[in-house]
Amino acid sequence: MSQGAFLRARRPEHKQQRREAILAAARELALRDGVRTVSLGSVAAEVGLAKSNLARYFATREEIYLELAGQESADWQSAVLRRLAAVTDRASLVEALTETLAARPLFCDLLSHSGTTLEHNVSPAAARSFKLGMLRMTGTVGAEIARVYPKLTAAEAAEVAGAAAGFAGLLYPAANPPEVLRRLYATDPEVAAACLPFEPTMKRMLAAIIEGLPALR
Repeated sequence: MSQGAFLRARRPEHKQQRREAILAAARELALRDGVRTVSLGSVAAEVGLAKSNLARYFATREEIYLELAGQESADWQSAVLRRLAAVTDRASLVEALTETLAARPLFCDLLSHSGTTLEHNVSPAAARSFKLGMLRMTGTVGAEIARVYPKLTAAEAAEVAGAAAGFAGLLYPAANPPEVLRRLYATDPEVAAACLPFEPTMKRMLAAIIEGLPALR
């Protein structure tokens, strides 16, 4: 999209189209290079918009990625609800949560940055929207978990949903290390133990919390 075309639009629907174009560009850059490496300037360049004009739609790169995190959260909710419908036991519950997260690397990457950077340079309105969305997601997913796995109370099931997202954000960077660590792991077996495999570790952690919560009542 040319910068001139971007600047000529004035109608509300065109403003929404611009926001969607910015989010789409930020998504592609993050999928290609990782959330951490993407700057506001690179997003602006990708959509053909001057960096100063980008602020008309998003004040900071963190606001862009926090909004994407909310979108990804809603997408994961839809996917995991479909998988939960077929849950029959703890193992299938753990698989449903883990496999739907593993299939969404961008969501996992965003989760890994949400508390450390993305929530630190945003407006109160953007932060509130994101937090409320995450609370609604854990509540909705938790309610379905409690329905299909009645060994957990509704409150415990919501904790499990939140833990799944939290574990994903914790494990994703460990399982997808930067190049310097990949080279180190390849040559140093002692240090390579720090490279945790995503799905097996997630499944073990989730199984432990699902079993452990009822024991704490």
